[in-house]
Amino acid sequence: MRRLLTVLLLALAGVGIVPVAAQAHNVLVGSDPKDGATLTASPERVTLVFDQVVRQGYAQVGVTGADGSGWADGGVVVSAERVSVKVKPLRAGSSYVVGYRILSADGHPVTGKITFTLAADASGVAAGPPARGSSADAAEAAANGGAGMAVVWIVGALLVLAAGTAVALRRSSGARA
Repeated sequence: MRRLLTVLLLALAGVGIVPVAAQAHNVLVGSDPKDGATLTASPERVTLVFDQVVRQGYAQVGVTGADGSGWADGGVVVSAERVSVKVKPLRAGSSYVVGYRILSADGHPVTGKITFTLAADASGVAAGPPARGSSADAAEAAANGGAGMAVVWIVGALLVLAAGTAVALRRSSGARA
C-alpha cells in the first residue's frame, strides 16, 4: 500500500511540474501603440512584438471599438517576432481593444489583448464606424481563445495518473506473490 501511495504522489508531483517546465510560450514584450496609451493621431497599423518568433499562417489580430465595430483593414502580417495589421482611420474620443491569438514557436496558442484610446482632438480620424465584421469577431475569439490547450493538459495529466496507478498496482500485486 505504501508503494501505491508513493507512486501516486510522484505521479501527481510530476503532473504539477511538467506543465510549468513546458510553458516556454511566446510572451508579448511590446506593442505599437503601447498598451493603455492615448494617441493624438489615428495609427495606420497596430504592431505586436513577442519575445520569440511567431509561427506563420496562424496569427489573428482584431482591432475592436467600444461599440464592437471592427477596424482592422486587411490580413495579418507575421515577420519573425512581429505581428501587425493595418487599421482603418479610427474615430476620435474612442477606446479600442486589440485582441490577438498567435501560435508560439513551441506550437502552443497564445492569446491576449491590449487597449488604447484615441484622444478627442486626434487627427486622421474616420467620420463614422465601419460595419461589424470578421475583424471584430476575430478579436473576440482571440481574447477568449486558448481553452483547447487546457483540455489537452487535463487529458495528459489523467493519462499520467492512470499509468502511475497501473504501475503501482502491478508492482504491489507482484510483491504479494
